[in-house]
Amino acid sequence: MAMNDGGTSRGAEDEEALMKEWAAMAGDDAGGGDGGGGDAAGGGDGGGDMAAEWEAMLGAGDSSGETQAAVAKDATRVLNQDEIDSLLGFDDDIGGAGDKSGIQAILNSALVSYERLPMLEVVFDRLVRMMSTSMRNFTSDNVEVSLDNILSLRFGDYLNSIPLPAMLAVFKAEEWDNFGLLTVDSSLIYSIVDVLLGGRRGTAAMRIEGRPYTTIERNLVERMVHVVLSDLSAAFDPLSPVTFRFDRLETNPRFATISRPSNAAIVAKLRIDMEDRGGRLELLLPYATLEPVRELLLQMFMGEKFGRDSIWETHLAEELWLTEVELEAVLDEQVMNLREVLNWKPGSKFMLNATAESPIDMRCGDVAMFRGRMGRKGQHIAIQVDESTIKTG
Repeated sequence: MAMNDGGTSRGAEDEEALMKEWAAMAGDDAGGGDGGGGDAAGGGDGGGDMAAEWEAMLGAGDSSGETQAAVAKDATRVLNQDEIDSLLGFDDDIGGAGDKSGIQAILNSALVSYERLPMLEVVFDRLVRMMSTSMRNFTSDNVEVSLDNILSLRFGDYLNSIPLPAMLAVFKAEEWDNFGLLTVDSSLIYSIVDVLLGGRRGTAAMRIEGRPYTTIERNLVERMVHVVLSDLSAAFDPLSPVTFRFDRLETNPRFATISRPSNAAIVAKLRIDMEDRGGRLELLLPYATLEPVRELLLQMFMGEKFGRDSIWETHLAEELWLTEVELEAVLDEQVMNLREVLNWKPGSKFMLNATAESPIDMRCGDVAMFRGRMGRKGQHIAIQVDESTIKTG
């Protein structure tokens, strides 16, 4: 019992000694503050400021935690198709302005700069005018067709940039023996279906996502593709007659590969508006497809034809028939050295290896024209032509 009381008293003494030590340390700090005078007061104010700063940091931490919770809540929201297209840079509202946005602005370096084809722009302008009329007849509605832009890029980059769902029509240029691609976006597909099936005017076409296209929708889009290809053939007729034949209709870009991914291609982006409905139509022609008419597409205007002019061609042909030429009748040719030729004098004679019956060559310059026999007619020496030696082909 005594031992317990001793242990308890000893523990109390230790606590008391520890408290005195802390008090001494606090006294030293207070003494230092008193010795410092105004510095101690300043230190007190600094301590208050530091406490206020800690409190503000704690408050900011709480508010940032709330913000992170709100962001995490928003991150779980599912984006719709319009927001995805805007993020990727395929928004219809900004597409016509020519400004790149989203990921497309980052990948803008993938665009390829190739030689400019001035006549191709004329062909596409003709296509727009012809499509405006043919699409009005096809839909029996007021249709406006406009050309947004023409650009050059790699085929693989274009396939990766197609906003899905979409329909891709593969067609073949018969005379050029190569293929092209026609892309119809989802908005235009549903707009065409709505118009052709008697949808109410003045209302936007409903955009259905998450299901494959039906047979009716594919058949209606195929009819529209035939109309566009017919106008495209007519647009190329003044330059070079060509027939674009519809080959197949695909919904997966991988099945519409008509060229190597690294090959260059021309893409013309068309906008088709039908009152409050409409969409995009993109026409892709690889440079390999346009190679047979590349020289024609490089000319600046339709009548240039690289220096050829039908009026001047006709005039030149008529004048050529009136051109006077000099013909030479060669009886014989001999090879002699220069010494003998320089020793010739008036009265010198040399023998020819020809007789009166030897054939005579008639030449225009260095070109052999005819061959005949020499004779006499009246007071003149004449030559009767026996054969022509003009090389044809």
